Amino acid sequence: MAVKPQHGTVDRKAYDLPLFDALVAARARFGDKEILEDQDRNPLTYTGLIRAAFVLGRKIAERTRRGERVGVLLPSSVGVVVTFFGLHAFGRVPVMLNFTAGEANLKAALQTAGVKRILTAKRFIEQAKLNDLVTALQAEAEITWLDDIRATIGLKDKLFGLAAGLAPKRFRVRTKPSDPGVVLFTSGSFGAPKGVVLSQANLIANARQVAQHIDLKPEWVMFNPLPTFHSFGLTGGVLLPLFQGMKAFEYPSPLHAKQITDLLPKVKASILFATDTFLNQYARVAEPDDFKTLEFAVAGAEKVRDETRALFNTKFGGVELLEGYGATEAAPVVAVNHPDRNRPGSVGQILPGMEYRLKTVEGIKGGGRLFLRGPNVMEGYIATDDPLALDLLKDGWHDTGDVVDIDPEGYITILGRVKRFAKIGGEMVSLTAVEGLAQGAWPEGRHAVVAVPDSRKGEKLVLVTDWNAAQVADLAEWARSTGAPELAVPKKILKVKEVPVLGTGKTDYVSIQKLADAET
Repeated sequence: MAVKPQHGTVDRKAYDLPLFDALVAARARFGDKEILEDQDRNPLTYTGLIRAAFVLGRKIAERTRRGERVGVLLPSSVGVVVTFFGLHAFGRVPVMLNFTAGEANLKAALQTAGVKRILTAKRFIEQAKLNDLVTALQAEAEITWLDDIRATIGLKDKLFGLAAGLAPKRFRVRTKPSDPGVVLFTSGSFGAPKGVVLSQANLIANARQVAQHIDLKPEWVMFNPLPTFHSFGLTGGVLLPLFQGMKAFEYPSPLHAKQITDLLPKVKASILFATDTFLNQYARVAEPDDFKTLEFAVAGAEKVRDETRALFNTKFGGVELLEGYGATEAAPVVAVNHPDRNRPGSVGQILPGMEYRLKTVEGIKGGGRLFLRGPNVMEGYIATDDPLALDLLKDGWHDTGDVVDIDPEGYITILGRVKRFAKIGGEMVSLTAVEGLAQGAWPEGRHAVVAVPDSRKGEKLVLVTDWNAAQVADLAEWARSTGAPELAVPKKILKVKEVPVLGTGKTDYVSIQKLADAET
């Protein structure tokens, strides 16, 4: 049975328009203000962004056809935003490519989405040392260098941009809200990435849902270090601020902790988007005043550790750290805590306009498997045998695969993924909870727990950790002191220099499982 949360609805008129029109509408609403900047410190106004998108988009349109899916291999920057809207201005579909995914996954993504052309930039490829990768991808798609395109822009193109900036709806290609807005790929934390087609309405709806949930002020600055191939980085770090009148500051890599923390006060950042992994790194290297301009920070994509929250509470004068929850298939934000009613340990309340239902999972007490439906939820995954076909969701319901508990006030607590439970001696054990146990024992380490077959009890737990002093006996003692069951204590610990993570900062369970399988 579907449950309708009591957090309001989202007016269909607010998201029933194409993406490019939503950008134009934001200019009309908020005025022609500075709205976009990156580390090169050459900010663009709304009109500057619209003109640049038209000029670049027309050049790309000469090499592509209407409706074509075009790969985008770029870091978070002004350039990637201009490219994204340039494609939309002429009815092309951006496919955001994860340049950290490796050659095999990227080739599979190109084949899945039917991409025959990739847009990228020489400066980025050289700085990121991706020359070999780009060479390998040429077997699947033609590489188009944006540097070369920009070199061909002349007076005629600039005059076109000026005219288009004055009357954008006369020059842009007409598309429908239901048309594809972007193709993204799931993170691949637990298996091969899947192709997700989000409509233009999906993306706009999610931005509107967040803005309806939290009052976002136009004078604020959103600092986004997450890549735009990550749905959190695209919707939260680009589309949300642009559509709500906030300046979006794009930074090319979340790994540059010191550079990022130094920049935050200089650009007067109000909101910082990142994952727990990166926020923890930033908090460790930041000076107390580096976060002084922040209204709050938002963490998504992985569970927030107690250590990270403690750093924010003590080192930075109590900068509010809001944990949220999302899925690429939901564009991505599903729930997020509110600055005025932040409940640590939960991921906040479900956003307005969404429906959910919980399905009982045998052997797991409390909560259930979460299904979602709403204006931000995709129609389906790209079919494995046809890039232009979708495996549609049944009645619009997306099975998240997550087991959650939802309290009477609508706060969601993530208990774990269905596949992140092990059956040991007939009992279901949450691997996420076991990781929390290890985190409590050794808070400064990074830990991951997987299950491997066991002839006696069905499965057994393996802890993979970068904490060199980790011992089973010490963890067992910690478990007893906290009241955790003996079943929750891994009997094998693998110590590694670094726990594998994906480019998004999420734990790479595929690699960790392979490591555990090889060692047991």
